[in-house]
Amino acid sequence: MTNFSDIFKKGFLQETGNLTTEGFIMSMLIAFICAVIVYYVYRLFYKGVIYNNNFNILLVLVAVVTCFTVIVISSNVVLSLGMVGALSIVRFRTAIKDPLDVGFLFWAVAIGITSGAGLYIISIIGTVFISLIYILLVQIRSKKRVYLLIVKHNQTAGSEVSSVLDGIKKILKNRTTTKNFTELTYEVKINEDNTSFLNNLLAIDGVESAVIVDFTGDYCE
Repeated sequence: MTNFSDIFKKGFLQETGNLTTEGFIMSMLIAFICAVIVYYVYRLFYKGVIYNNNFNILLVLVAVVTCFTVIVISSNVVLSLGMVGALSIVRFRTAIKDPLDVGFLFWAVAIGITSGAGLYIISIIGTVFISLIYILLVQIRSKKRVYLLIVKHNQTAGSEVSSVLDGIKKILKNRTTTKNFTELTYEVKINEDNTSFLNNLLAIDGVESAVIVDFTGDYCE
């Protein structure tokens, strides 16, 4: 009678193609370590409006799951065919609005592929190299950033609002006019510490509100 230890040895510890227990553990460990590096790079240097921790956790899972998939595909032809068939029915419904998030997803997939293929040094060096490039590009970005300026004022304050905004590079994105108020939405490019003009706007008699928000490129009228 076959005991449990025999089943365990036949089902896991024996080599399947080029797959061994040590190689499987090493591949998953390298994928996880590289994914953790991506996790902290995304967390510490994220420049979007709202940081999404769930998406960051997804990056780690994508790297590890991709590594697991590549290991299975490379070790057994029959399992690879079944895996391809299973993956062909997967559909992703969530839209990714920030282009940088797409880059991070491809980064996580690349980590999983290289780790699953046993290219450990390439996976580590590539992760560190891409991290340094991303951090460098974030740090040397221009001090001027793009914001949305939303000003709401009555009909009599229009000329004074225009005079305050004359020295600011702006593009009108939206104008909403009612019987009593006009709401203007501008795309402005200013330094992060140059927001004193908001106080000048609020000092105008007839201006109800002046709000500035970070502009990521997603705007709906």
